[in-house]
Amino acid sequence: MPEGLEQAAAETSVVSFQSEVPQPLQQAMTQFIEGHPNWDQYRLVQAALAGFLVQNGQASREITRVYVGNMFRRESLINRGG
Repeated sequence: MPEGLEQAAAETSVVSFQSEVPQPLQQAMTQFIEGHPNWDQYRLVQAALAGFLVQNGQASREITRVYVGNMFRRESLINRGG
């Protein structure tokens, strides 16, 4: 596969997983999402996971792009919840 197509495929691939989350963490996520309706659980988990990896030295261009893309979308700066 040509390099450009390979990179595009990597950026659009999705892996689903299921995980139990401690109740306080789940409640905090719910409160955050209710206060920021332009965020959802998928975006929040992606940003958190990418941020953790970047902060712990596992950054790559793709991971940094996911982190920055989730954190700094124009609509992420708008708090419609009050």
